[in-house]
This record gives sequence, C-alpha cells and structure tokens, in this order.
Amino acid sequence: MLNTSLASLLQDQLHGRVLTPGDDGYEEARVLFNGMIEHRPAMIAQCSGTADVIACVNFARENDVPIAAKGGGHGVAGRALVDDGLVVDLSPMRSVVVDPQLKTAQVQGGATLSDLDRETQAFGLATPAGVDSRTGVAGLALGGGMGHLARRFGLTVDNLQAADIVTADGKLRHVNESEHQDLFWALRGGGGNFGIVTSFDFRLHEVGPEVLVAQAFHLFDDAPDVLRFYRSFISEAPNEVGCFCLVLRVPPMEPFPPEHHGKIALALIANHSGNQDEGRRVLEPIESFGSPILSVITPMPYTQLQSNLDAGFPKGARYYWKSHYLPELSEAAIDTVIHQIGDLPGEFTGLGFEPMGGAINKVDPTATAFPHRNAAFGFAVFAGWQDASSDDEVIGWTRAFHDAMEPFSTGGTYVNYIQGDAGDEFRTAYGANFERLREIKKRYDPQGLFNAHQRIKAR
Repeated sequence: MLNTSLASLLQDQLHGRVLTPGDDGYEEARVLFNGMIEHRPAMIAQCSGTADVIACVNFARENDVPIAAKGGGHGVAGRALVDDGLVVDLSPMRSVVVDPQLKTAQVQGGATLSDLDRETQAFGLATPAGVDSRTGVAGLALGGGMGHLARRFGLTVDNLQAADIVTADGKLRHVNESEHQDLFWALRGGGGNFGIVTSFDFRLHEVGPEVLVAQAFHLFDDAPDVLRFYRSFISEAPNEVGCFCLVLRVPPMEPFPPEHHGKIALALIANHSGNQDEGRRVLEPIESFGSPILSVITPMPYTQLQSNLDAGFPKGARYYWKSHYLPELSEAAIDTVIHQIGDLPGEFTGLGFEPMGGAINKVDPTATAFPHRNAAFGFAVFAGWQDASSDDEVIGWTRAFHDAMEPFSTGGTYVNYIQGDAGDEFRTAYGANFERLREIKKRYDPQGLFNAHQRIKAR
C-alpha cells in the first residue's frame, strides 16, 4: 500500500481532489458498472483538467506507481481501477462542445454517451456511439465503437478526427491525420494502451431528433425462423438501417403480455435514420413477420433509442461477457445458438447479433487499428446476475457458449468485451494489426506504464 505522504505530494500538484481509502467519496468513486470488480486503489485523482492528468502521469512514472484511467467506468472488464495504485479519474471532465456549422464535437475524456448525445441532438446531429447511454466515450471509442448508426456512418473510431493524449513521458500530444499519424492510427481501435486521452474531436452527421424504430419480440420456440429472417432482412437492408437481434427474457412490465413475462424471447431492434416514410416501408417486414408477442414501428427520439437498453443491464450487477466476429450467420451457427441457450442463467443475461456491413466494412482493415472489417456480424454473450454464489455456473455457461460458437468465428473478438487476464485473446482482438500496435507501444510507452487497459506489452 502506498503511504499517505505520496498522496499528499500528489494532492499538492493537482487542482482536483485526491481520494484515499477512508476519505468521503472514495467508496463511491471506486464503484464501477460491473459489480464483480473489487479493486482498492491507493489513490483516486479526480482530475479537473488536462494539467491534472499530466501531473498524475508524471507522478506515476517518477514514483513507479501502477496507473489506470477511468472515464465512464462502464467497461465490463473493470480496467478503470488498479489495486494499490493510482486511478486517474476523468469523470469530472465531461464537457461536450458542438460546432453545428462544422458538424464537429469536442468531447472531454470523462464524458458518457448521454453527455455526447444530449449536446449533439440539440442541433439534430449525432455520431455513431454505442447502445448504452452510460458508456464512457473514451473506452468505447478507443476500442472501436459499434452503435445504431454504424452501418450508415461507420464505427465511432471512423468518425474520430483528432485527439489530445497525455503519453507516458507526460507530454500532451495533439494527434490527427497529419500530426503523430502513427499514434492517431493506433488510438482508433488500439484501446487505452498508449496514454490517457483528455479530448476527442468527432465528426457529426444529421440525425434526429427522431428516428424511426421497429421492435418485435418473438418467443424462443420461433428462434430458427426468426434468426433466418434476421439474416435475410439485414443482408438486404440499406445502410440507413441498423438492426440488432437479441436473445433475452421478456421484461415483466407493460406492454408485454403478463403470461409471457420472464420467458426467453428474441427481440429485433431496428432503426432507420433517414426519411421516415422510406423507413416505414423498409422496416415494415419486421412488424409483419411471424407471430410476435409484441411488434411496433414508431418514431422515437434518438436519445431514447440510445438509452433503450440501459434498464436491462443495471449498474452493480455481476457481468461476464464474451464475443466473436462471424463471417456469416450460417445454419450451423443458428443450430448451435438454439442448442446452447438452455435456461439462460442469470437475471440479466442475454446474447446478441450486431450487424456489420455498410460503412463499417468499406474501410480497409489496416486503415485504423480496428481490424474486423470483413465480418458480417458481431456476436456476444452478455451474462448478468446478482448472486455471487452463481458466479461459477454463469461464467461456465458463458465460456461454453463462446467455445461452441468458435468454429463459426473469423478468429477475431471485440476488445471492449474481453474480461480477465485474457492472454492471447488480446492478440485476436487486434488481429493482423497487433505487431504494428506493439511497435507504436514501444515508441510511446517503452516502459509499459499503461498496462492496466487493453494490454499490448512493449516488452
């Protein structure tokens, strides 16, 4: 455990507050989205600005203190904390400044998707960014960033125009296509391996304030037909359409029929971000297909769509997630999903297919550090539960499901869904770009100061 004199030394250098165990606010500051994570940092520096971040990085390097960066604290792996080390907490830094003429947003490193969407939607603008409004922009963007708009406008990293990053030497670097191009390339999918990003500059697009949303829930008995329909629908849909296929339990609330509450169902959640008359025509097959227990097409505020899934993943529950990228949704893959489901253990457990294609796949796999441009779908198992006594059962089920789907995978996985000290799984997340990322890591962080995040080791 670090001594209190070191904490006092750091506090003297910061405008923000340094929390240590026993301080008011310490316990709250170390709570993350995933209730499985139990780390106790020696210090949590609640940074008020870039100068505080620079001071923290210099302090950690000079005193050989383990360091981690915390933005939204939503990362399922919990790498925002480090035991007996220093957490650089950017959550006070949540400013979002929109330029509606240039269609850009400057976003501080502690902002969440709700912060970003609230400010951009005031001007009828948005950038592709996740599907849970509590997600931190930084963690999402640095790993790639899917979302409802991705097939039309690309991943979050594809809309990143520039960033400010504090590297291991304590220098603030502005990176873009012409300045520190190698580091800018690495940030777009390479995770938090290279420093602490204090500001992002995103390209925005005209979206909202309403988009057309289709939602259809089918009981699991109809899963084979629903999955085949989903495969066909998304393969023919225009890029204005995003459509997720989720397996989950029917929520115990209206407007779902009471007799189906808690049953396993497949949900098709689609949106059309263009002309609503055209969108209604395109989305109509979702509403009319099969025998859904609930089906509707309706205009919805984009901010509501972005927070639609939040309640299904309550903060503080226990989570364990695994993922693959799939080149196709084959008949064998469909059969495997149906066979592996079982009783869907865990109150908040689900799984989902995220559509790739469109603007995502138009980018060369080597143009950014995110390599999975040739996949047709992202597939993930999102296990969630409350009781710690169920850990072994639910984690074992998740791993078995992941293993069963591996034969249908491209061999890649999504870095933002990796949990634990996953070893080779990080290499599969970065694919053919791994060695180039490691060279950039050696250049900017040769001593491996930033090893708490999506780890690429410099040595």
